[in-house]
Amino acid sequence: MHFLHTMLRVRDLDLALDFFCTKLGLIELRRRPSPEGRFTLVFLGTGAEGDTSEVELTHNWDEQEAYPTGRFFGHLAYEVDDIYALCESLMTKGVVIHRPPRDGRMAFIKSPDGHAIELLQKGDAKAPAEPWKSMTSTGTW
Repeated sequence: MHFLHTMLRVRDLDLALDFFCTKLGLIELRRRPSPEGRFTLVFLGTGAEGDTSEVELTHNWDEQEAYPTGRFFGHLAYEVDDIYALCESLMTKGVVIHRPPRDGRMAFIKSPDGHAIELLQKGDAKAPAEPWKSMTSTGTW
């Protein structure tokens, strides 16, 4: 068995791509518009050598309402080289850090559609440091 992808429905494709590509750093691998089905599929990846996992964004053209969200979905998880640097970069781009990396190991953010994304420090946890150490969680994650 080989993992292929996780699919997320998004209401605003441009907003989702700004978040996942511009802010989080994923790369658009391929796009498949379906005029007859009135949807577009966009596949994203990290671009890292040997990493074949993908996130599929499904944009249904006629969807007017936000998709219902809930904790039943779980989350996407990405291993990152420097959790503190990435969280700082995301914050400067307007992304809320819902669960700050107080432990130097784990943080949670959300996509514009409310998908939870876990960020995990590669290797050992970093030493707890400010401002993260005393930052409180925000909302749900």
